[in-house]
Amino acid sequence: MVVQSEIWVLVIALLLSLQDPVLVNSQNLTCNSDDLTGLNGFITGLESPIKEWQPSASNSSSLSCCNWEGITCNPSSGRIVKLQLPKKRLTGNFSDLISNLLQLETLNLSHNFLKGPLPVSLFHLPNLEVLDLSSNEFNGVLPVSINLPALQVLDISDNNFTGFLPADLCINSTGVHDLRFAVNYFIGIIPPQFENCTFLEHLCLASNILTGDIPEFLFRLPRLRELALQDNMLTTITGIGIGISSSSSRLVRLDVSSNRLSGSIPDVFDNFPNLSYFAAQSNNLSGLIPPSLSNSPAIASLNLRNNSLDGSIDFNCSMMVNLTSLDLGTNNFSGTIPANLASCRKLKALNLARNRLRGEIPESFKNFESLSYLSLSNCSFNNLSSSLQVLQHCPNLTVLVLTMNFHAEQLPPDGDLQFKSLKALVIANCGLTGGIPSWLNGLTQLQLLDLSWNELTGTIPAYLGDFKSLFYLDLSNNSLSGEIPKNLTQLPSLISREISLEEPCPDFPFFKKRNTSSRGLQYNQIMSFPPSIDLSSNLLTGSIWPEFGNLKKLHDLDLKHNNLSGTIPSSLSGMRSIETLDLSYNGLTGTIPPSLVKLSFLSKFSVAFNNLNGSVPSGGQFITFTNSSYEGNAGLCGGGYAIYTCESRTILDPTSRRQKKNIGKVVGMAVGICFGTLFLLGLVFMVVVRVTGRQEVDPEIEDSYDDADSKKNDEFESRLVLFHNYTKLISIDDVLKSTNSFDQSNIIGCGGFGLVFKATLPNNQQVAIKKLSGDCGQVDREFQAEVETLSRAQHPNLVLLQGYCKYKKERLLIYSFMENGSLDYWLHEKPDGRSKLDWTTRLRIAQGAIRGLAYLHQSCEPHILHRDIKSSNILLDENFEAHLADFGLARLILPYDTHVTTDLVGTLGYIPPEYGQASVASYKGDVYSFGVVLLELLTGKRPMDMCKPKGGRDLISWVMQMKIEKRDEEVFDSFMFSKEHASEMLSVLDIACACLNESPKLRPSTQDLLSRLDNVGLKKQ
Repeated sequence: MVVQSEIWVLVIALLLSLQDPVLVNSQNLTCNSDDLTGLNGFITGLESPIKEWQPSASNSSSLSCCNWEGITCNPSSGRIVKLQLPKKRLTGNFSDLISNLLQLETLNLSHNFLKGPLPVSLFHLPNLEVLDLSSNEFNGVLPVSINLPALQVLDISDNNFTGFLPADLCINSTGVHDLRFAVNYFIGIIPPQFENCTFLEHLCLASNILTGDIPEFLFRLPRLRELALQDNMLTTITGIGIGISSSSSRLVRLDVSSNRLSGSIPDVFDNFPNLSYFAAQSNNLSGLIPPSLSNSPAIASLNLRNNSLDGSIDFNCSMMVNLTSLDLGTNNFSGTIPANLASCRKLKALNLARNRLRGEIPESFKNFESLSYLSLSNCSFNNLSSSLQVLQHCPNLTVLVLTMNFHAEQLPPDGDLQFKSLKALVIANCGLTGGIPSWLNGLTQLQLLDLSWNELTGTIPAYLGDFKSLFYLDLSNNSLSGEIPKNLTQLPSLISREISLEEPCPDFPFFKKRNTSSRGLQYNQIMSFPPSIDLSSNLLTGSIWPEFGNLKKLHDLDLKHNNLSGTIPSSLSGMRSIETLDLSYNGLTGTIPPSLVKLSFLSKFSVAFNNLNGSVPSGGQFITFTNSSYEGNAGLCGGGYAIYTCESRTILDPTSRRQKKNIGKVVGMAVGICFGTLFLLGLVFMVVVRVTGRQEVDPEIEDSYDDADSKKNDEFESRLVLFHNYTKLISIDDVLKSTNSFDQSNIIGCGGFGLVFKATLPNNQQVAIKKLSGDCGQVDREFQAEVETLSRAQHPNLVLLQGYCKYKKERLLIYSFMENGSLDYWLHEKPDGRSKLDWTTRLRIAQGAIRGLAYLHQSCEPHILHRDIKSSNILLDENFEAHLADFGLARLILPYDTHVTTDLVGTLGYIPPEYGQASVASYKGDVYSFGVVLLELLTGKRPMDMCKPKGGRDLISWVMQMKIEKRDEEVFDSFMFSKEHASEMLSVLDIACACLNESPKLRPSTQDLLSRLDNVGLKKQ
């Protein structure tokens, strides 16, 4: 054994001695002249050099380019065989000289920012095996002739390519096994020549504009494992599986969702013994589920939601041993729930909602141990008592949705029901009778409870306030009576505890019904629901507990349409996260507490139709609420969006209008008699003057006098009002002269609120004049008051509103002029703009912008909601200091739709997700938009690039995916990235992602953001 070991040592030593010269030689290889020409051409096409590469020198062949990062050379020939530079933030065009790399086998330039068309010569490299250009900005059409005989992998997904798919690709590239063309703009049919791709294993054509049939030859490809055709315009699927022998297909994953497929699903799935994932949702498929699909032993995930499938549901669970997720929602299935579903031992998520199912929950579901998510809403099930008795035996049941079933049945009072794992229970809009049962007390893990839109009676049990995780309670639209339990003011999740949310399966639907006529709000995750207590439209009595002020995490409190009495507690100002507070249609008395002005996030407020009196608070968010928030209170005065005085008491109780109308008639008659008498006296006086003066009135003099008076009045009405250190009166003529009558040559910006013109006032001061577009919808007094409010917002990081002008129907705003324009211009419009903004400058811009926003939200009186934070509204002075612009302008343009809007104020890409669900603006919405701006500063990309193909337009989704893949540094703009500042950039990226949290309550405040961003700059010191 010793001799053998010594022999092996000698052999290894000999091999190492032979290998060392080869390694040394490969490291010291000089560039082949053709390769060097190709590399120089490649470098020339880039907008910035590759830092790790040596300077190019076309007149020298002594460079060791084989040592450059991303380059691999063949040790024997010295020729370049691999060029791999993924995720290097490369920008620029692709040089045709790349064709000089004749021995190139691998070219990977994925996840960069390269653009322009691809050179035809690229598709004629004889040795190229792997070509990966995915996630760039290449465009144009692919060449008709492609001659890549060695090609194995081609990935050009997530670009801007147009035209047809390359039909003859596999004629010359017979060995290709991976083709990815997703997220582009390819049109036409799937080429029949793809039948020649006999070695193909992965084919991804998703998110294009492909039409026609799904060709049958694709399923005859002997090695194909993944086929992704979703999000196109394909029309038929009848050819699937035709002509292939049983058990010959290797297909594992098939996605044809979101197309225009019609007809029935072909019964060919027994030819796909390895198919574990089949998605065909959101098509026009009809007919029955074929037996070969409902008996497939390989299928794990089956999604047929949102089609027109019918018949009974029939799955052979003894065969479907791997089924974990089954989604048949929104179809036309009829009959009863098959009892054998419980024998699908791995089935975790089951959605049968919105079908024509009836009957009862099968007894066999008592043994459904794997079931975790169940939605049966909007069917015709009966016997709720039996259903709950059965389902309580499902030990892992987490989410149960039974909405719109069990019509007019009684909510079972049985105290023995136990759902130990249940986190969400929704039995809404069923017309249930009875009271809230005691067995709910055992649902200790409950986070969401919705029993709304029933006919429940009795009192609200106090034990609901003991649930440690309950953050959403909806008992609205019932007939509950008695007092509100004080225990509800002690819910831990609404006081201080951060809610730990259990996420349901993907796309698991939840709905909140708003009223009898409109559609419900859809939420796809429990997390999407705002922390709420909704007890509206009941028969509750008693007072509002002052302890509600302890619920610092509560977003919505709705107590409208009850019989509550007493006063509004001033302690409600402690609900610092509240966004909606509705106390309307009760019997409340007293005044509206002035302390409520401290509720900075309050977006919807109503105390209408109570018995309140006194002054409406005028600070904080109260200046944004319309008179509808206060109507029906005879004793209220002041406040509201329209400025009423308590002396006029114009917020009227409807019952007093008739009496005041009669008084108005009497007053009108008296005024008429007085004016008639004065008119007669005036005539007598004119006659006396004419007779005694023996002269006529000259018509010309009268007209001249009228013109002069009118001109004087116009001058007065069109006078500029300047707020800050400028006393000389300026007329509209000065404005017209300074802008050359608003000539297009003076336009320096435009946006949703109007055009912006550069002007120089008579004192040589440069200003920017915004000419508001749209219907302001306000009388002069309201417009003046609103503008004067905005003018009081003065901060070094706000664009100062200098004044305004009203001229006929025109509304002009005068701002300080910012020499360097907008951040949007420097990041996205100016050719060399991004390269001029280094990291230090960008961080200073972010810090300045958040200082301005924090001032608007917290220090300015009254607080101002911006509602349109974006890079084009961040202006830069001569020192590149940031100044927020256009704050509060939404109030001038949409005065009656603010906060509860029908048309969202904001810009695509910056609008928070909750605006789409409830159209309610909030301060946390501004924070979300600011997070998008931070991503722009970090990446140099637009938040929503409509020039990009579907799937590649959304900056936020891309950044989040990169973070999931632990590739954070790859998102940073190559023009400003440096290792020196990498840690600071990562810190700001974390701050941006916190701002972009889908839950508004989990986003930081502007004060938190200010502190965190200021600390980024201090960390190195």
